[in-house]
Amino acid sequence: MADTQTVTRFGTQAVPIERVDVSAYTVPTDSPESDGTYTWDKTTIVIVEVHGGGKTGLGYTYADVSTAKLISSMLSNVVKGRDVMSVPACWMAMVESIRNLGRPGIASMAIAAVDAALWDLKARLLDLPLVTLLGASREAAPIYGSGGFTSYSQEQLQNQLGGWVAMGIPRVKMKIGRDPDADPMRVAHAREAIGPDTELFVDANGAYSRKEALALANIFAAEYGVTWFEEPVSSDDLEGLHLIRDRAPAGMDIAAGEYGYDLWYFRHMLEAEAVDVLQADATRCAGITGFMRVAALVESRSMQLSSHCGPSLHVHVCCSVPNFRHMEYFHDHVRIEHMFFDGVLEPVNGELRPDLTRPGMGLEFKRADAAKYAES
Repeated sequence: MADTQTVTRFGTQAVPIERVDVSAYTVPTDSPESDGTYTWDKTTIVIVEVHGGGKTGLGYTYADVSTAKLISSMLSNVVKGRDVMSVPACWMAMVESIRNLGRPGIASMAIAAVDAALWDLKARLLDLPLVTLLGASREAAPIYGSGGFTSYSQEQLQNQLGGWVAMGIPRVKMKIGRDPDADPMRVAHAREAIGPDTELFVDANGAYSRKEALALANIFAAEYGVTWFEEPVSSDDLEGLHLIRDRAPAGMDIAAGEYGYDLWYFRHMLEAEAVDVLQADATRCAGITGFMRVAALVESRSMQLSSHCGPSLHVHVCCSVPNFRHMEYFHDHVRIEHMFFDGVLEPVNGELRPDLTRPGMGLEFKRADAAKYAES
């Protein structure tokens, strides 16, 4: 329990955090999946429930089971007894506590899940949707359908991307990079499926060399109208990203940033002029608090921010960020979020619109449905 002096006040009554529960669940993919540099057949979601003031806040991240261990063994004790109305103070305490563990990776993803649950709990205590608590900049968040894995057959690729277009989503993204020689034809199949008017994005996950990326950027733009090229080279190759950004065809945005965990990472990427649009993932960059800090950093450069994956966790904060472009509506996470939560939003006219009749992020954990995927 934190010293009473560390508990701030909301009005005349403190709202201390009473308990933090954490659980992890591993869900097999619905078919084999791969991108340009990685293959996988399952996804683990770590769910945090923070209790205080007679309410429970819900947060989560997509990470290894060891993330749950870090939350239960360390972070839960760091925030217990603190005032949930002072979420930034809780966030700073967690960041300070993991100094010797290292900020990137599991530590920041663990903070992310707790931070999201804290914001959700604060909004529930105030009986407000999270977007109202944060302050709305827009009523809805534009999305792009994301999947198109390199493991997909032509039929799977076309059915998935074409299905999103049929749902009214006006932009879609596919994975490339597994076979550079075959990629132009795969992109051609995608364009055939989505028609001429849908925006087409590609994501190489850092698979190409600089010269491969430049050559393919010209083919993708000229022949298939690709307007977004994500991680054409490794996101650690800031000079390479800068080179490709400078030489890419007009009308093609270069994007990266999904592997950022702290402000220094994003600052270095922006200072290198490595991207046209920066990406951030609140399940990695230390939660809602971290995401809002990244947004301010990006806004200081007169640039836009796009969110990576985890759409149900991002929708409220994305509607509050003034310099927001769009959200990634990622196949795996959409599937899992529908399986695990009530209140998951459905796209309407290519947007997700927060449900203002539900407090917090508007999600309720379907514990019984999730139980069969639980990690011991």
